[in-house]
Amino acid sequence: MTAAATQIFDDIYFTTRDGLRLYGRHYKARTKSARRPVLCLAGLTRNSRDFHDIATALSQHPLTPRDVYTVDMRGRGLSDSDKDWRNYALPVELQDVIDFMTMTGLHDAGIIGTSRGGLITHVLAAAQPTRIGAVVLNDIGPVIDIDGLVRIAGYVGRAPLPKSWGDAARLVKDLTKRDFPGMTEAGAEKMARQLFNERNGKPAPGYDPQLSKCLSLLDGPIPELWPQFEGLKRVPMMVVRGGNSDLLSRKTVDEMRRRHPRLTSIEVPGEGHAPLLHDVPTINAILGFFAKTDTAPQSAAA
Repeated sequence: MTAAATQIFDDIYFTTRDGLRLYGRHYKARTKSARRPVLCLAGLTRNSRDFHDIATALSQHPLTPRDVYTVDMRGRGLSDSDKDWRNYALPVELQDVIDFMTMTGLHDAGIIGTSRGGLITHVLAAAQPTRIGAVVLNDIGPVIDIDGLVRIAGYVGRAPLPKSWGDAARLVKDLTKRDFPGMTEAGAEKMARQLFNERNGKPAPGYDPQLSKCLSLLDGPIPELWPQFEGLKRVPMMVVRGGNSDLLSRKTVDEMRRRHPRLTSIEVPGEGHAPLLHDVPTINAILGFFAKTDTAPQSAAA
């Protein structure tokens, strides 16, 4: 949605400590609400547009409306790119998220973290645990399967820029045929408009290609985040796994469930990394999860 007449969110711009202008959205609750607000954090090359459907469902729900915020990390979506690619790093992005939460007054918030956004959620729990009141991890956990990371590294910063939105939809279908074999033409066009910015009516880059350098860590072992996961055990958690995912294994989800006393999980059939959060069953599961956590007793127990 881009037309002012139909836009149901407010644009947010803020300046980082090092001078970048970042973009976010505020989906206001349809009625004044004291329910826990939600912050959505996107994947490595993704942006706020990924969350439009779930943010709309959460903010406009007739019984449990809540404020929802999204943020485009530096170098993604409508946010400024960083001249130094080394700043596309979890500690820097974590500080951007903390500053965004401070600016918007978010405390004890719900977090929906997709892929890299879920990794930021892990380190946020370790750095400032009281910022988080409930968590949905979308196809991410403390252990990242190397096969999925290698696949992602194969196209980040390397995919050609489509000349038209039709070309963009065809590119999406080609790139997602393993993870989303049932992707329709309409679904591919919708996803293309999430991936790419628009300039003069045509697709424009939706992220800084320098982000590809963040994946150079493939040369060494990928650290597991079980110590950071401990910080999330104090809050209710839902894990959403794509049935075709090659980044989050069922084995890891089982171990997460074993370690976390209040973890629920769902698997989205026919989708890979990462589930789009567009389908009705997944949206309803997330709506129900946050509705329950609004009144669930909080525990500091590990």
